[in-house]
Amino acid sequence: MVIAGTKTYSAKKEDIEKKWYLIDARGKNLGRLSTRIAKILRGKDKVLFTPHVDCGDFVIVINAKHIEVTGNKPDEKLYYRHSGYVGHLKSTNLKDMLIKHPEFVLRNSVKGMIPHNILGRQILKKLKIYAGDKHPHEAQKPEILEV
Repeated sequence: MVIAGTKTYSAKKEDIEKKWYLIDARGKNLGRLSTRIAKILRGKDKVLFTPHVDCGDFVIVINAKHIEVTGNKPDEKLYYRHSGYVGHLKSTNLKDMLIKHPEFVLRNSVKGMIPHNILGRQILKKLKIYAGDKHPHEAQKPEILEV
């Protein structure tokens, strides 16, 4: 049954107000933190969410080197990279990646939770990750968000 005169509202790019959020990752679980960040980046926490429009907010994550992972994942989860030459497949476990490149681990986790298309690449550019507790985005006046 369709009611005459009702239309679905679709948000326009100019209607959306973008905010900046600051998240402290110290002691937070990697998966739970990643899902919360992905939801904010995508804009799913807003009333005006529209799937084909970038209506999410900017997210700054500090203390990425202090992310926690449960179970045997630090030793068993592997990240692979290939140089392009035969036999040059390298693997690194999660424990070593968290020490050397904690930003990559969190960005890769969030990247898997957003759409794999042009819009997803735009959304991922709004994620700023820092291993320490310093960040250069004070001018944007980020709102501190508890996760």
